Amino acid sequence: MTISYADFDQVDIRAGTVVAVEPYPEARKPAYKLSVDFGPEIGVKRSSAQLTAHYTPAQLLGRQVAAVVNFPPKQIGKFLSEVLIVGFPDEAGAVVLLGVDRAVPNGGKLF
Repeated sequence: MTISYADFDQVDIRAGTVVAVEPYPEARKPAYKLSVDFGPEIGVKRSSAQLTAHYTPAQLLGRQVAAVVNFPPKQIGKFLSEVLIVGFPDEAGAVVLLGVDRAVPNGGKLF
């Protein structure tokens, strides 16, 4: 399926810094509750992310991640996830984060 650039431009993917990580033991699949700072325009948003296979809370705290910020919030159990943190599956299907190789301002838009 081919899409236009206008279609791609509708997906708002931004860089943000993880400012808090909490365990999420109630999740059906192992996950963390993350708070991510997307800068002054968007602010701090929360997300449930299945990152426990490759990342500890200490490895995530302070790390820049990429996330879709214009999806509607999604209820995940008792937690309301406001953004979708993006990554790629490894050979076993566990999430490997998409990240930046140099620090960028929080809220920077992917293009």
